[in-house]
Amino acid sequence: MKSRLKAHWGFVAALVSGTALRALVMLGYRWQMWFPDSYGYLTTATHPVAGVIRPSGYPLLLWALRPLHSFALVTVLQHVIGLGTAVMVYALLRRNRLPGWAATLAAAPVLFDAYQVQLEHLVLSDTLFAGLVMGAVTLMLWRYDVTSRRSAAVGLLLGLAAVVRTVGLPLLAVFVLFLLARRVPWRALAAAVTACALPVAAYTGWFAVDQHRFGLTGSTGVFLYSRTVAFADCGRMRPPAGERPLCPAQAPGRRESSMVWGPASPLRLLPGRRFDVYKDRLAGDFAARAMRAQPLDYLTVVGVDLARTFQLGHPAFPDAETYRYYLFRPHTITPPAQAARTIRAYGHASPVTRVVQPYAMVLRAYQRYVYLPGVLLGLIMIAGFAGIAARRRRFGGRASLPWGVAAALILIPPATVEFDYRYVLPAVSPACVAAALAVRDLWAARAAAGSGFRPNGGFGVREKLDV
Repeated sequence: MKSRLKAHWGFVAALVSGTALRALVMLGYRWQMWFPDSYGYLTTATHPVAGVIRPSGYPLLLWALRPLHSFALVTVLQHVIGLGTAVMVYALLRRNRLPGWAATLAAAPVLFDAYQVQLEHLVLSDTLFAGLVMGAVTLMLWRYDVTSRRSAAVGLLLGLAAVVRTVGLPLLAVFVLFLLARRVPWRALAAAVTACALPVAAYTGWFAVDQHRFGLTGSTGVFLYSRTVAFADCGRMRPPAGERPLCPAQAPGRRESSMVWGPASPLRLLPGRRFDVYKDRLAGDFAARAMRAQPLDYLTVVGVDLARTFQLGHPAFPDAETYRYYLFRPHTITPPAQAARTIRAYGHASPVTRVVQPYAMVLRAYQRYVYLPGVLLGLIMIAGFAGIAARRRRFGGRASLPWGVAAALILIPPATVEFDYRYVLPAVSPACVAAALAVRDLWAARAAAGSGFRPNGGFGVREKLDV
């Protein structure tokens, strides 16, 4: 045991420090922090139903924990998932023959990024989703042979991730492409797809019974509308009469996607609930028409939002009030009255987060300086891509899977909804794994070229270690 700890002493020290940081958060903000979406999750957890706006996978976890009436348990569990994600990054890279210092460095953003730790303390689905995705990546890359049983386990994790956040479903395509590149037996490929389909099919069946329509959510059209409303020009689109009420009155330069939620939203002009079947279909048709009529405007909006991912600082976005929910605030947050009743019903405790000094003050100072800048994330993605491009004859090698997952997680939100800081964080751990694997392969290839020896798998040894 002592010898194992000695072999991993650097990561053990980092893990202990990351644990201490999370303990500080528990002491400074007792025992949870709130985001506007938290209240909807708790409502579903107290009255289980397949959610219309977002999937109910996370509320089902909250429902399972409800008999214990403890928000402290919820946030502790999420902090454990965050630490577990870092452990997976480290263990996977050591398994792939990286030195301890490099594997520890790759796990550091998950362990120490202040926004990551704060996200774990929010009653939100993101930490659970990130853990499931990193679990699927780790399991797929843990061994070099691909068996049907392991593929099925990976598919199951992806299916569970999809019912936590819908962005998890497109990730199946990344895994399928990776398996096809490795020329795995068709049984392994079928096992992954079938296992992913099981939780998704079960959930869509529940959704159909509850909401009388098919899908994971009933909000896809409205969210696509929120993406296109910033640039949609009805003079160029020429929508049919039924869609004209959705044309924004403001000039394109004065619109924001958040107007979908505000009192000025054109959706409010139509009768019925915001996310009923008719409105969602109408909004989806309008969005598709806008993208077809103005493809360059659509690509420009997506590109601008994508660029926000890699900016140097952390400007307030999409607005100052939303951004403040991602900060360790100096004051308590009082939920709305209706949400407060739901919180009391779930936790049998005060709905108000207690901000305790001096712990909160230390965390606020820490958050000003310790986080992963977008520019550095961009360099990490570039490093991963460079390694994949260098191994294009092997379809990018093993780094292609985590890099593809990270790229999808970064690109899909700006393409379908909008940029948000918390949407980027689940991409960090697979991006770091991809960069570490890619740099290792580049270094090994360079060393092999200098010695005149061409390693089979990029490790300097003749093993079957890659595609």
